[in-house]
Amino acid sequence: MIKAIIFDYGNVIETVDRNMFLKGLAGKHTDKTVHQLDELIYGSELLLNYEKGLLTSGEMFKKVVRMCGLSISKQEFEKVFTSICKPIPSTIRLIRKLKKNYKIGILSNTNELCFKNIIMVSEIFPLFDAVTVSYKLKSMKPERKIFNDIINKLKLAPQECVFIDDMAEYTEAACKSGIKGIHYTTHKRLIEKLKKYGIS
Repeated sequence: MIKAIIFDYGNVIETVDRNMFLKGLAGKHTDKTVHQLDELIYGSELLLNYEKGLLTSGEMFKKVVRMCGLSISKQEFEKVFTSICKPIPSTIRLIRKLKKNYKIGILSNTNELCFKNIIMVSEIFPLFDAVTVSYKLKSMKPERKIFNDIINKLKLAPQECVFIDDMAEYTEAACKSGIKGIHYTTHKRLIEKLKKYGIS
């Protein structure tokens, strides 16, 4: 019997568009183009290491400034860096409905700035019974450690939980941990798959 629904955050609860960050830098704070910034920032392991908790927010900021030749304050950088998400209303409504009968969790590969300025300030954040984020745990999906952490926080057996993610690789990893995985593609498909697990 399913007792908890665990959600990934990016592109499940809110859409993520990194171009909003890059466009916020290009032209105004550097002479580099969006494409050049994309290659420099996302073509390296810098943000990956930040999500792994191997860099502080201050260290990440300094590295990006140096790498991209930015002229920007830390405060302005953080504002632009966290302006990449927009809520997905259908998922927000679904979480509110599911909360009435199930425990709800968040399991996300994310960094400190996005966690504190996007996830924690979300209108539905208070609804979550358990939260596991990569930078705090220093473990990322698809590693088993991160799945074990959310299960332990929910105090449930893996088979009592469903995990929803837009990355098939991560839902497959959840299944290997004993959790039922749902690859998120559209809201309609998500509802259909939840019903197959007896979740209405």
